[in-house]
Amino acid sequence: MEVSIQIIGEKKLVGKRSIMTFANNKTVELWRGFMPKRKEIKNALGSDLYSMQIYPPLFFTAVKLDVPFEKWAMMEVSDFDAIPDEMETYTLPGGLYAVFFYKGLNTDTAIFEYIHKTWLPNSDYLLDNRPHFEILGEKYKNADPNSEEEIWIPIQPKK
Repeated sequence: MEVSIQIIGEKKLVGKRSIMTFANNKTVELWRGFMPKRKEIKNALGSDLYSMQIYPPLFFTAVKLDVPFEKWAMMEVSDFDAIPDEMETYTLPGGLYAVFFYKGLNTDTAIFEYIHKTWLPNSDYLLDNRPHFEILGEKYKNADPNSEEEIWIPIQPKK
């Protein structure tokens, strides 16, 4: 598994969000609502899509299927001057991330188990309490085993 450690600056993002749980996953509905309207984002920086999750503190200490978290479908923008109706803004704070280059089905959760149960405990890093996100670029293909995406996990050095 290819992983790189990167520091990013703050990003301005625009999109739609939903509160969900792993047991009541509304990801499909969220993206169905976002995709037809994404062309209304006039100040997009590129065509990459962002799938972002904001988990409550300590969410990964004992993952439970019924704990709510916030999920976004979005794009990066140059500014917040022209926000389409029914969309919201979010300023992603910069910071340190572990970036995993994943190829496979977007429904396969094994990659996240590997990240949280194998890679992270054996790394020099701890999980940080900032948003997690995936960048869905031009090689991303929904429900395709040859799909490619970047998985960005917020980290901080172990003390």
